[in-house]
Amino acid sequence: MTINSEIDHAPTRSMQISFYATSVVFNLCLVAQLLTVGVAYFVNPAWWDIHVLLVRGYSGLSLLLVGWSFITRFSSQIQRLTASLPVLLGLQFCSIHLKSPLHLNILHPLLGFALLYVSSSLVHRVWQGLSPIYFKS
Repeated sequence: MTINSEIDHAPTRSMQISFYATSVVFNLCLVAQLLTVGVAYFVNPAWWDIHVLLVRGYSGLSLLLVGWSFITRFSSQIQRLTASLPVLLGLQFCSIHLKSPLHLNILHPLLGFALLYVSSSLVHRVWQGLSPIYFKS
């Protein structure tokens, strides 16, 4: 590898590392959201406000990650995982706010767990892509 090609890939690597850090923050926000809903339900209902504020606070990160995944060199699998984050957040929002005779609100917790699964898978996949950078022989 020549020096010029290393220089060309340096911004991409740093963008990938920053993307990874942001996806970890998003995932940790999801975990905090799950914990706050548990505390609100089982211990103190006042925690519900924190649960709602977390969603409003970190949901914008999903859109940032989507754009970021397409301008940075990532696999199509990572791009699909990232694109599903705002979709799942939107479905979760609809399931809790739209009233229907079908009682779609029962899907809300399942969508939350699907969101956590996708987010955790994203963190794992990005780490797998970055790990050869850090563990070269």
